[in-house]
Amino acid sequence: MRKKLPLLATAFVALAALIPVPAAVADSTATTRTITWAPCEEEPSAECGKLTVPIDWSKPNGASIDLAVARRKATDPAARVGSLVINPGGPGGSGVEAVYGAPGSYTEELQSRFDMVGFDPRGVGRSHPVICSASVYNQMPQTVMRSQADFDAWNAFTKKLHPDCRARTGPLYDHVDSVSVARDMDALRAALGEEKLTYYGISYGTLIGQMYAELFPGRIRALALDSNMDHSLGLRGFYATEALAVEDGFDQFVGWCEQDTSCVLNGRDIRAIWKSLLDKARRGQLVYPSTGQRMTELQVIYNAALGNEGPDWRTLSEVINWLNGGPAPEWVPPLPGRGPVQGDVAELPTTILCQDYNLKVRNYAEYAELMRTAGRLAPDTRYHPYPTDDLPICLNSTTKNPPHTLRYTGKAPLLLGSSMHDPATPWIWSANAARQLGPKAVLLTYEGWGHRIYGKDKCQTDIIDQYLTDLKVPPKGTRCAVGTPEETFKKQTKRAWPSDKLPWAG
Repeated sequence: MRKKLPLLATAFVALAALIPVPAAVADSTATTRTITWAPCEEEPSAECGKLTVPIDWSKPNGASIDLAVARRKATDPAARVGSLVINPGGPGGSGVEAVYGAPGSYTEELQSRFDMVGFDPRGVGRSHPVICSASVYNQMPQTVMRSQADFDAWNAFTKKLHPDCRARTGPLYDHVDSVSVARDMDALRAALGEEKLTYYGISYGTLIGQMYAELFPGRIRALALDSNMDHSLGLRGFYATEALAVEDGFDQFVGWCEQDTSCVLNGRDIRAIWKSLLDKARRGQLVYPSTGQRMTELQVIYNAALGNEGPDWRTLSEVINWLNGGPAPEWVPPLPGRGPVQGDVAELPTTILCQDYNLKVRNYAEYAELMRTAGRLAPDTRYHPYPTDDLPICLNSTTKNPPHTLRYTGKAPLLLGSSMHDPATPWIWSANAARQLGPKAVLLTYEGWGHRIYGKDKCQTDIIDQYLTDLKVPPKGTRCAVGTPEETFKKQTKRAWPSDKLPWAG
């Protein structure tokens, strides 16, 4: 497989667009709240409860909401270390669901030593989700803007959408940023009876952990952050590095397909086929075979991102071949991307992203320049579908937690990890976050593919387990090699394609 190091070098250049806004650091002590536990209705082998937190942490005695919490107790009480809080990412991912699925996601060693605890962050799932009227949501214009008229349509739509969502959701709508979630997590720590927090977060869950490290540096036992967000990025840096990431993933896929005869496109010009599909979709002439719906260019590009997250290259090759007139894949993924919703309301976790990052464009000219830059950096994939789908929604929104360079003053060592070829949260994001967090942060690099490194190979899984259980930190610069090609590709049969997820629900 080609390593495409020039892409990683280019990513460093893109980071020149950072916005260094100082962080507001605080360490307020919340009143200790309690959780009443009972067997979960959906999963009786786990326990569920509610944690009451203020909507606005600057008004701790003001209006409140209940957060949904779940846990699985340590399977070996005699060896128990404490509680391990986990978050699967998003925004939009459910920590409750992560606990339900913990037996299939975490090692027996980790489950034996910790109570596995997860919560749905404020604004998500069972914790008072951000909702909008379906009748308004379904008026959403086509995501990719091609003209000033398209920009004007989005500008008008978001001026209608955000007030509607605020009215539907209530005052919480303006308080779903990751700083507020980090304060919730500290209240959870106290409610669990833990003097210090032990945490494992994936993808967007790493931003919660990063904000916690800034706010409560003295209350950390262990913080393992897998596939990191980079909160120092401004709009241009964010969009450019994402374009590089999805292009790098596609390059790795093509390299595998050219070498492995099990790829249905082996021996063919994959890039030419891919380009023809994008061009056909752009002209409105590509139909999704299983539904008869016309596919947009964005929906085609979604496949490049989703198929590389596992990665699940075999399914990706079968889908591309299928869209090009070949037979249907063994497993047909749903049509990706946003679409109209049924019922009265639509959930909008993108609001969280808009409050954590300044992704607003001033006008169509700025948007068009972003797209041109992405196209130069990603000649095959053109742009990354996740931020492209989310960016217009952030028009006329308020950034509550502005991008800034991270600052950590604690003594506890932190462990950050990333794969070299992550199509969602690029390796450079984890490297940059580790640099910002300072000498106590150690970056673990998995020299493989996909999003989330825990569980992919024994090397990094053991290192993360040892850190969480025994506080053993690997030497700086530690890298984990991939298994043999046979072992790596065999894992793809698990169908790890997260094709049913919302944008950024990772």
